[in-house]
Amino acid sequence: MTWARAPELLAAWLPQLLVAAGGTLRITAAAFALAATAGLLVAFARMSRRRWLAGAALVYIEVIRGVPALTLLFLLYFALAAGGIVLHAFQAAAIGLGLNGAAYLAEVYRAGLEAIHAGQREAAQSVGMTAPQTMRYILFPQAMRVVLPPLVNYLIALLKETSIASLIAAPELTNRARDLSSEYFMPMDIYLVTGLIYFLMAFPLSRAARRLEARMARGHR
Repeated sequence: MTWARAPELLAAWLPQLLVAAGGTLRITAAAFALAATAGLLVAFARMSRRRWLAGAALVYIEVIRGVPALTLLFLLYFALAAGGIVLHAFQAAAIGLGLNGAAYLAEVYRAGLEAIHAGQREAAQSVGMTAPQTMRYILFPQAMRVVLPPLVNYLIALLKETSIASLIAAPELTNRARDLSSEYFMPMDIYLVTGLIYFLMAFPLSRAARRLEARMARGHR
C-alpha cells in the first residue's frame, strides 16, 4: 500500500472491518457466556458425589479438550445440517466455541473451589448451613477471587480464537478481511490493519487481567 493511497484504502476498508469487529465481539460475548455458565455446571457435576454424574462430566471434559475447536464448529455447522438441523454460522460459532471453552473453564472452576480449605465447608455445615448455602455464601465468593484472572485470560484467548469461525463464513473480522483481500489483492496490508484491530480489542482486556492478578496477589499476601 503506497502512502498516497493509504487514506483512500483505509476509508474503504475500515468501515467494513469495524462492522465485522462488532460481529467478532458478539460471537465472543455469546461464546463466553455459554462457556462460563456451562463450565460452572460441569465443574459442579465433576465434584459431585454421584459417581455417574462425576464420570459423565469427566468424559465431557476429556472428549471436548481432545477435539479441536474447529472440528466442533464443522460438526455443528455442516454435520447437523446434513441431519436436518440448520444453524446460522453465528450460532454454530458461538455454541461451538462456548462448548469448547466450557471444558477448560470447568477445570478452572474446580481448581478454584478445591483451593479453599475444607475446614470452611465443615464450619458452615456445623452452624446448620445446607450444601447449596455453603456453596453460595462461603465457597463460591472466595473461589471467584482465584478464578477471575484465568477467566479474563480465557476471554482474551477466546476473542482471538473467534478467527477460526471465518472457515464457516461467520460474520466476524477475519472473514471480512479475507473477502477484502480477494477484492483488493492486498492481503498483507489488509491483515496488518486487521491485526491492529484485534490488538485494540484485546489490549484493554489484557490490562484488566494484569490488574486483577496484581490485586489478587496483594489480597493473598
